[in-house]
Amino acid sequence: MIIRYARTLLAVWLLLFGASHTAAFADSAKPADQIRIGLQKSSTLIAILRANGELEKALAPLGVKVSWHEFSSGLPLLESLGVGNLDFGADVADTVPIFAQAAGSKLVYVAEESASPAAQAILVAGNSPIASLADLKGKTVAVTKGAGSHYLLLAALGKASLTFKDITPAYLAPADGRAAFVTDKVAAWVAWDPFLTSAQQQSGARVLTDGSGGLASYKRYYLASETFTDRRDDVLNVVYAKLRDTGAWVKAHPKEAAKLLADLWGIDAATVETANGHRSYGVGAVTPDKLSEQQKIADAFFSEGLIPRKLDTAAVRIWTPKAP
Repeated sequence: MIIRYARTLLAVWLLLFGASHTAAFADSAKPADQIRIGLQKSSTLIAILRANGELEKALAPLGVKVSWHEFSSGLPLLESLGVGNLDFGADVADTVPIFAQAAGSKLVYVAEESASPAAQAILVAGNSPIASLADLKGKTVAVTKGAGSHYLLLAALGKASLTFKDITPAYLAPADGRAAFVTDKVAAWVAWDPFLTSAQQQSGARVLTDGSGGLASYKRYYLASETFTDRRDDVLNVVYAKLRDTGAWVKAHPKEAAKLLADLWGIDAATVETANGHRSYGVGAVTPDKLSEQQKIADAFFSEGLIPRKLDTAAVRIWTPKAP
């Protein structure tokens, strides 16, 4: 079932890419007067820039406008980026570009947030009899397909000498995963912040394990389409600088950032502040050595039949920011 689902997903992605290739190629000849940005609810830094209008102000001198497009998780976001419906994706977990690369999408790594291993975890109910990773054997576990939490689950199972065949994965978006978890339809849920901390605070959920101790670094990446990268290096430079500055602002002003995000997310400020404490928000340039864990993730996914072929994760394009 897992292999069939993965192959179906990749086949649909490739079909969409082929159907849109002609239109995307024709559009690539035109000057870009806008940047189409895809984001998730958990895309903290870009969500702040969307709310405060600072990115639009910074891009105005270049004559570039911003359009915003929200997605439930990273996989559909990168699918849209891969078929030319977006110019920039902000931000996705480290696992998501693996699926994009396996599907043949031509995407460019623009920036990364440094490791935040405590910002995702496997949760069980506070009164659950599950006390160890080995106890997940035979259980149904909710996880979002392709998310960073997907690899955390795989790595955690491996630590307990289990595989995906030893559990029943329920592939659910964050909102559906939480609903299944709080109604006891699943035995565990693999979540990331702010959903992780919110579930702990509101339902008394217990962390079975997070990514600490070398289990899963959990980086988040910002990517762009190749056509946009080739046309608007100047725009990417502005976006990169604003993301870096916003990340520094969040860490320097935790309460102010939490209040702003609480209004955006509909989560109380104290919970947001705790969740933000789990994230590094350290935005930096991507280099080949910083992508080292990507190969480990890709190899694990291939071994489990989640992607149909082995990947060389170093065979990707990386954008380099220019000094101001």
